[in-house]
Amino acid sequence: MPHVPDVHAVAGLVDRLHDPKYGRWAAQIRTTGGCSQPVHLRGRADYYDRATGRLLHRYTTNTEPGGVLRVACKTRRASRCPACAETYRADTFQLIRAGLAGGKGVPETVAGHPCLFVTLTAPSFGPVHTRREHAGRELPCHPRRDAGHCPHGRPISCTRRHGSDDPGLGDPLCPNCHDYPGAVLFNAHAPELWRRFTIALRRTLARRAGLSVAEMADQLRVSFAKVAEYQRRGVVHLHAVIRLDGPDGPTEGPPAWATRDLLASAIEHAAGTAQVSTPAAEGLASRILRWGDQLDIRPVNLNGELTDEAVAGYVAKYATKAAETVGTLDRRISPAEDIDQLPIRPHARRLIACCLRLGELPELQGLRLLAWAHMLGFRGHFSTKSRRYSTTLGALRAARADHQRERHVTTGRLPLFEEDTVLVVNHWQYAGRGHSPGDALLAAAVTGRTSVTHATRGGPQPSWI
Repeated sequence: MPHVPDVHAVAGLVDRLHDPKYGRWAAQIRTTGGCSQPVHLRGRADYYDRATGRLLHRYTTNTEPGGVLRVACKTRRASRCPACAETYRADTFQLIRAGLAGGKGVPETVAGHPCLFVTLTAPSFGPVHTRREHAGRELPCHPRRDAGHCPHGRPISCTRRHGSDDPGLGDPLCPNCHDYPGAVLFNAHAPELWRRFTIALRRTLARRAGLSVAEMADQLRVSFAKVAEYQRRGVVHLHAVIRLDGPDGPTEGPPAWATRDLLASAIEHAAGTAQVSTPAAEGLASRILRWGDQLDIRPVNLNGELTDEAVAGYVAKYATKAAETVGTLDRRISPAEDIDQLPIRPHARRLIACCLRLGELPELQGLRLLAWAHMLGFRGHFSTKSRRYSTTLGALRAARADHQRERHVTTGRLPLFEEDTVLVVNHWQYAGRGHSPGDALLAAAVTGRTSVTHATRGGPQPSWI
């Protein structure tokens, strides 16, 4: 049944349409790309001649609708703002693809470098409901003859055929048997486990080439780009593009001995040897964390089964997602909140409760589990790359900003100045964010989007915004 806006939203929409500055408001909305929670800024920008100090031009928000300038929030989370997340996804796609096929300052010869798409998974922390397929046919979840029951009296088998939209996917067969501390600690240590994996990978490549790590650096560089994805069971696994270059990066090919087969063998060895030990704490023994047994290594070919566009699209898709895909929240959880009242999955609630419990232990304070409970313990960057993998997100954003600046100059909204002779002094003040209910309805119509969410307009925002 379609959503029917309330009378206040309709009244706000009508007021906005009758506002003499509606055209300028609509232009701001289009400039933000349909951002769901635009940031409101109040202030001005002054352009001075560097030589004489003379004021050449002044932009002020006093003439803007509501006296504010609306700018995009630029979040990467699709759950917060689909429009800005789409821009982030597109930038990530270009960044990843440039490192596979060239472009954006990367030579096309990079396509001939040994390159693999690798998935590093988490180990098992107990059986969970999963979706299994064979030859396009759904299979039972955990069919076991005479499986019996766990110590808590639950059957340790499941004969259901779960669909892709089954809300029970990822739930433990027995929550009481599930190793929640292990899952939380794995998420918290995943960034360190990745770092140790990359160290082990370089050492393995050097050893098999008969070189020291320092000597190998003069001949070979390991470049990568990775993204973290949450599985339905609430633990992260990593997708990574790993490439071998010459010492100067993608502009130079690797030595002849650095083959794709050598890279695959080294990755397999490094994934099996990388490990992290957790500290012992009250009621919690020390443990060794490793990657799971399900290691996937596949070659990337421009015209093969796994193309550069397919890999870039896959990585970019997960760069805009986070733990909310597991059924938790996309914001930090205050210690004063009652997690039993949060609108989240029971499995996610148990993981969050485990984070809050372990975060109180002095031995685990460094993991900051209390601050990252909404992320189920994971506190690393979702999308990272080595320095010389390809271009940077900053370079892509700068190019887009230059394009917008040239467009404003062409349309006469911004005077044409020589940048080296002009000093720009900004005076900006935060004035709120989001849309009123009426503006949210109208913004959706202006940008052609199905919905633009309503958010608080003014006042201080929580730290997690």
